[in-house]
Amino acid sequence: MLLSCLAPFLPLERFLIFVWVRLGTEGQEQNKEQTCRLLGKFDLNGYVEAKDHTLVIGGVFPVHSRTIPANESILEPVSAKCEGFNFRGFRWLKAMIHTLKEINKRKDILPNITLGYQIFDSCYTISKAMESALVFLTGQEETKPNFRNSTGVYLAGIVGSGGSSLSVAASRVLGLYYIPQVGYASTTSLLSDKYQFPSYLRVIPSDTFQSDAMVALIRHFKWVWIGAIAGDDDYGKYGIKLFKEKAEIANLCIAFSETIPKVYSNEKMQKAVDAIKSSTARVIVLFASDIDLSPFVLEMVYHNITDRTWIASEAWVTSALIANPQYFPYFGGTIGFGVPRADIPGFKEFLYDIHPSKDPNDVLTIEFWQTAFNCTWPNSSVPYNVDHRVNMTGKEDRLYAMSDKFCTGQEKLEDLKNTYLDVSQLRITNNVRQAVYSMAIALDRLSRCEEGRGPYIPGNTCAYIPDFEPWQLMFYMKTLKFTTQGGVRIEIDENGDVTGYYDVLNWQLGDNGDITFVKIGEYIFTKSKFQLVMKENVTVFWNTETKECPLSVCTHECLPGTRKGIRQGEPVCCFDCIQCAEGHVTREPGQRDCEPCDEDHWSNEQRSECVLKEVEFLSYEEALGFTLVILSIFGALVAVGVIVVYAIHRNTPLVMANGRELSFIIQVSFIITLLSSMLFIGKPCNWSCMARQITLALGFSLCLSCILGKTISLFLAYRISKSKTRFISMRPLYRKIIVLISVLIEIGICIAYLLLKPPRVYKNMESQNTKIFLECIEGSIEFLCSVFGFDVFLALLCFLTTFVARKLPDNYYEGKCITFGMLVFFIVWISFVPAYLSTKGKFKVAVEIFAILASSYGLLGCLFAPKCFIILLRPKKNTNETVGGRVPTIDRSIQLTSASVSSELNNTTVSTVLDD
Repeated sequence: MLLSCLAPFLPLERFLIFVWVRLGTEGQEQNKEQTCRLLGKFDLNGYVEAKDHTLVIGGVFPVHSRTIPANESILEPVSAKCEGFNFRGFRWLKAMIHTLKEINKRKDILPNITLGYQIFDSCYTISKAMESALVFLTGQEETKPNFRNSTGVYLAGIVGSGGSSLSVAASRVLGLYYIPQVGYASTTSLLSDKYQFPSYLRVIPSDTFQSDAMVALIRHFKWVWIGAIAGDDDYGKYGIKLFKEKAEIANLCIAFSETIPKVYSNEKMQKAVDAIKSSTARVIVLFASDIDLSPFVLEMVYHNITDRTWIASEAWVTSALIANPQYFPYFGGTIGFGVPRADIPGFKEFLYDIHPSKDPNDVLTIEFWQTAFNCTWPNSSVPYNVDHRVNMTGKEDRLYAMSDKFCTGQEKLEDLKNTYLDVSQLRITNNVRQAVYSMAIALDRLSRCEEGRGPYIPGNTCAYIPDFEPWQLMFYMKTLKFTTQGGVRIEIDENGDVTGYYDVLNWQLGDNGDITFVKIGEYIFTKSKFQLVMKENVTVFWNTETKECPLSVCTHECLPGTRKGIRQGEPVCCFDCIQCAEGHVTREPGQRDCEPCDEDHWSNEQRSECVLKEVEFLSYEEALGFTLVILSIFGALVAVGVIVVYAIHRNTPLVMANGRELSFIIQVSFIITLLSSMLFIGKPCNWSCMARQITLALGFSLCLSCILGKTISLFLAYRISKSKTRFISMRPLYRKIIVLISVLIEIGICIAYLLLKPPRVYKNMESQNTKIFLECIEGSIEFLCSVFGFDVFLALLCFLTTFVARKLPDNYYEGKCITFGMLVFFIVWISFVPAYLSTKGKFKVAVEIFAILASSYGLLGCLFAPKCFIILLRPKKNTNETVGGRVPTIDRSIQLTSASVSSELNNTTVSTVLDD
C-alpha cells in the first residue's frame, strides 16, 4: 500500500533506493540466521507526550551544542553523548511545546483533534539528527532501522532539525517516506532542490535571498573589497558560495575566503586569522552558526583584531552567545540580517514555568538548572560542566568536575540573565511557532475535505485523520497560505520556500552596557520586489577609529576616461587605472570596463564622452560629385543628340545598314547607363543600393545584346565572303530575338538577386575610426558576379564575332568600330578592378562612376561618332555604294551592298541581309 502511494511522488532514484531497502529488510527477515545482532541503542534525550492524542508531531532541536568525542578503543558502535547546554535551542524546544498547547486549546483549528509531540535533542550534530530521524521512522532507539513508522499514521510530520547540515541529513531519510519536514532555522539553498528533498519545507527564507541582501547592503555603502568567512558545513559553504557568485555579478571583490573548522583545528583557525590580519579588507562577511562561531570569536579576542566591520548572517546576528558586551570592542558595529521578530503571548510565563522537581526523569530540565545556576542537583546523574573541546593552545580540556554547590530548588529564574529567558528578540523562536502552525493548519484543511471534492485523483477523494498517508498531507503543505496571529502572511512556494523581508540590524551599545540590535533598514523580497530600504533617521554605529563608515578598497577609484586594469596574480579590485582605448569611454569614476561608443559615435580626447562621428559619402554638393553629375548628364544629352540625328536620317543607307532598330535601342541603353551613374551619388539608402547595380547591369545587357545582334550579322557576312557552297541568311527578327533572350536572362538573374540577397546600406566604420562611410554592400557576391558576369559574357561574344569580321571591305568599317569599342570597354573595366580595390570611402564610388562613364563614352564614341560624322559632315558618302563597298580583288565574284550580297558559284546562291 505504501509503495503504491509513494510511487507517483518519489523521484525514480529515491524510489529504487527505497524498494532496495525494503527488499533487503524482507530478505533479512526471511533468513534470520544471517541477521546481524543488535549491538546498541541510540542515546537520545527529549520530550514525548503522545498518549491520548490524535496525532503526533516530531521535533528536533539543538539543546546541546556538540557531542563528546567517541572513545576510539571501543570497537562496538556507541551512540555519542552530548555536552554544551544551549539555552537558545532549549528555548526553541519550549516554543514548540507552547505552540502545540495553544493549538490544542483553540476551537477553530483541528476541533476535536489534539496534537502530541515527540521531541529529540540533535546536539547540533549530524549523527544525532540522523538518529532522531530513524527513531521517528522505526519507533526503536536502534542502530539498525526497519523503516517502519513508530506511531503508524499518527506521526504527521517533523519540525526541525535546526542547522542546515542537520536538516539535509535528516531529510534524505525522511524524504524516502515523503514525511513532511518543516524547517525553522535551516536556510541553505540546497534544501530548495525538490528532487533531492521532496518533503522538505521551511518558514525561514533561503540563503539565496540573504546573499542578494548582503550584496545590496555592500553596494549601498560602496564597499568593493570584501573578506569572506564560512562555517565548515552546508550552511556556511553553500551560503558563502552563493554570496561570492552574487558578488562577482555585482563587480565586488573577494579579498580572501576562509573556513572556520567545525572540529577545532589550530592550523585551520590560524589560517583564517592570518588572512584577516594581513588583508586590507575592512569589511568581512561571516556565514556561520553561532555555535560554530564561538571559537572564532575567542580567536579574534585573543589576537586583538579590531577595526573590522562584520556582515552577519541571520544565524548569529541576534545570538546572545556572540552578542556579548565583552566582545563589543571586536564585533561592535556588526551589520546583519535578522528574520522578523515577534511577540508571543504567554510565552514568557511558559518559560518561567520550569523546575527540576516536577519530573525527576527530565534530564534536560535538570541540566538547564545546573548550568543556569552553577550548581549540582542532588541525587542526579546528569553531568555538570562537561567540556571536551580543544582549546586555543591545542590541548584538550576534559572537565567532569561537579560543582561544589548543590542546588536547593529555591533558585529564582527572575535573577537569571541568559538567552533562555530573553524574549526581546524572538526571531527563530517565532519561526518554530510558525512551523508548528503551518503543519497544524495543513492538517486542519486536510480534515475539512469533503468527499468527492478532494484533491486526490482519481475520484477527487479525501484523506482522513488519523489514517492518512504522509504524501497526502504534503499536498496541503506545498500549497499552504495563511496569516499568522501577528498579521504576517506565510506563503510556501513550489520549492518549499517563503518570501518576506529581513530586518537590517546594527550592533550598538545600550545605556545599561548591553548590546542592542538597532534596526537600520529592511530588505524586502517578494515575487515582484527586491529592495533594500535603509532608514535615514537612524544613526549607524561604526567600529572604526573615526567612527565613520569604513572605506574598504584595494585601489582608489579610477577617474572618468580610465578603466581598471587588473594586476596579474592579484584580485580584480587591485588594479591600475588605464586610459580607455579610442572609441571607448568611461563616464563614471571607478568603472571596471570602458564602454564602447555606439556605431554613430566616437570618443573625445579625454575618453570621457562619445561624440558624433562624421558621416561621409559622395554627395551632390561637393565638387567631385557635381562634376560627375555634369559628365553623366552631358553623356546622356550626347546620346539623345545621336538619337535625334538617327531619327532625322533614319532612311539613309548608313542608318539603315545592319539594323536601324538595334541602333536606336543601343542609344537608349547608353542614356540608361550614363544616368544610372547618378544613382551612385548622394546619401545611400536601401532602394538606391538596389537600383544602382540593377539599372547598370540591365543597361549594359541591353546595349551589349544589341551589339551582339549586329556582330552576328557581320560575322555571317564575313562567312559569306568565305563560303561558296552554302546559303546563309540572318533575318532582322532573329537579331531581335537574340536581344530579347539576352535581356530576359539578365532580368531573371536580377529579380533573383533582389528577392534572395539584395544590396543594402552599410555603415563602414573599419576604414577610419572617426568617420562613417556610408556604402552599399552587395548582399551576395555570387549574385553580383552572375549579374555582371552575364554582361561580360555578352561583351566577349561581341568582341570575338567582330574580331573575326574585322576584314570586311574597308569602306564598311562597322566591324572595326565595334571591335575597337569592345577593346575600350575591356580596358576600362580591367583597369577599374585594381583602382576600385585600392580606394576607400567616397573615392571608391567615384572610381566606379568613372568606369561607367568611360566605358559608356568609349562605346558611344566608337559606335556612333564615325557614322554621325558622315551623316552630318559628309552626306555625299551616305550612299549604298559607299556603305556597301566592294569585295577584295582576290574574290571579286562576291559583291556586298547594304541591301544584299549575292553570288552564284557552282549553281548555289549565297545571300546575307545587312539592313532592315
